[in-house]
Amino acid sequence: MPSPRLPLALALLLSALPAAAADDPRITIAERSGFVETGRYDEVIALCDTFARLHPDAVRCIGFGTSPEGRPMQALVASLSGALDPEAAHAAGVPVVLVQGGIHAGEIDGKDAGFLALRELLDGSAAPGALDDAVLVFVPVFSVDGHERFGAWNRPNQRGPREMGWRTTAQNLNLNRDYAKADAPEMQAMLALVEAWDPIAYVDLHATNGAQFEHDISIQVEPVHAGDAALREVGRTFRDAVRADLAEQGSLPLPYYPSFVEHDNPASGFEDGVSPPRFSTGYLLLRNRIGMLVETHSWKEYPVRVRITRNTVVSVVEQVARHGRDWMRTAREADARAAALGGTRAPLAWKATDASHTVDFRGYAYTRTPSEVSGALMTRYDEATPQLWRVPMRDTLLPSVEVALPRGGYLVPAAHAAWVGGKLRQHGIAFHTLAAAQPAGAVEVFRATTASPAAASVEGHQRLDLQGTWTVEQHAIGAGALFVPIAQPKARLVAALLEPQAPDSLAAWGRFNTHFERKEYMEDYVAEQVAREMLARDPALQAEFETKLRDDAAFAASPEARLDFFYRRHSAWDDRYNLYPVLRTDTVPATGNTTP
Repeated sequence: MPSPRLPLALALLLSALPAAAADDPRITIAERSGFVETGRYDEVIALCDTFARLHPDAVRCIGFGTSPEGRPMQALVASLSGALDPEAAHAAGVPVVLVQGGIHAGEIDGKDAGFLALRELLDGSAAPGALDDAVLVFVPVFSVDGHERFGAWNRPNQRGPREMGWRTTAQNLNLNRDYAKADAPEMQAMLALVEAWDPIAYVDLHATNGAQFEHDISIQVEPVHAGDAALREVGRTFRDAVRADLAEQGSLPLPYYPSFVEHDNPASGFEDGVSPPRFSTGYLLLRNRIGMLVETHSWKEYPVRVRITRNTVVSVVEQVARHGRDWMRTAREADARAAALGGTRAPLAWKATDASHTVDFRGYAYTRTPSEVSGALMTRYDEATPQLWRVPMRDTLLPSVEVALPRGGYLVPAAHAAWVGGKLRQHGIAFHTLAAAQPAGAVEVFRATTASPAAASVEGHQRLDLQGTWTVEQHAIGAGALFVPIAQPKARLVAALLEPQAPDSLAAWGRFNTHFERKEYMEDYVAEQVAREMLARDPALQAEFETKLRDDAAFAASPEARLDFFYRRHSAWDDRYNLYPVLRTDTVPATGNTTP
């Protein structure tokens, strides 16, 4: 949506830009247009090659995947340290930061800002010397097919550029919900890139949705609220340093996402939280690395958003260059601590309590009046009248799901080994294959007391909410099963995928739904005869039945429930119904080959 203040904002931006030759082939279409437009994906391909050609000692243009529509996924690797491939960076101990734009290709600030920042970093006009001590892996556009679904109204609550890409991929998957489940080929390619480079920090560039206010950017980082305690301090230091840099440059950065507790009601205030691992920040903390979510404010004009994002990228690279080696040391120590988490309690999800405190928030005057169109209260903001809002903030967080991790690890039966093993490989999780069957022994099993499938699909899955507990039973394990040890650096990620009640577990995304579907039945006339036989030979059962008839009116009134009472106690009952097929063990079984 256009703004009457665009000419002033543009003038301020251009006055802050360093002088660049008009024929410099590294200048983007966005910059040449005064940040009215953004280029198509062929520009990314051309710029990737151009930067590599003009900076042969400092830039590599790499492909790391192919989109479903056949487009190359490209990244630029930039460093003056000489470390331009993962092996060299790891050998030299040079910290790596991966900056990714266009996961939502309509929110394309990161692409144009990243190219601008990269040019200035290479020329030394921004953060001189930073690339001597850091490697920047820059992915201009993550959702490359979504980028090419170009249109003028793809972001109706965003000011500029004139046209932009679409929120989802060509397969209509939202990559920003895909880090843990990794359905999309694009996400699988990104996870391979992350596994290869092992960046100490991963920066995810977005623009917000939502209300109108003065704040122009939010910087959220994890670990801060969750994850390894020492890394939380690193995350907080990183976040606060970038916010300080932005504030010094005139921005009004927030440390939380400015989404109201009650939709469209500023008076309801805000709630902080820890994102589940379908999101980048929730995912990276499980790998003991730092995730940063950058959200420029969509109602700021595009040149303003690009400039602020450019400032963020420069600050990030500068902070990683300055502190990255120390942060890597802390991350390695966090890896060792994670590998020792077996037998301890670990949170799988977090929620804010009802406790709140008042924060000052720089908004605009607004009204909320009944709408003759929708019939609801309609909020109107007056951008000509800044107003300080004093609103509640709920940011006291507690675990909402917590489990005691097994001392040994998880056992995945052979029937699911192929696809679960493939998923574990995508995340770089270590596991082993059992070469021989294991005799019956004590293991933990999860039997669901309730299994509630979602009413509608989410990202192509019917999600499943499971309630139940882990208990000890005797089970044999067949050859070909997988053993996933908890004693590994990605222990938190292992639990996030394999604990059935974790919010983004394989079970929660419906990958084991068939195990919670009843497959066999007993005909009523058979159940009638079976019930009579059971009652005749078991006085205790007869007493239990009569008590339930007397005390439970709903049971007494239901022929189905009364017959089911006996079927569930009969040997014909399927003892695998509502049994989560993944088991837990406190011992390490004899295994075959390790599969990385």
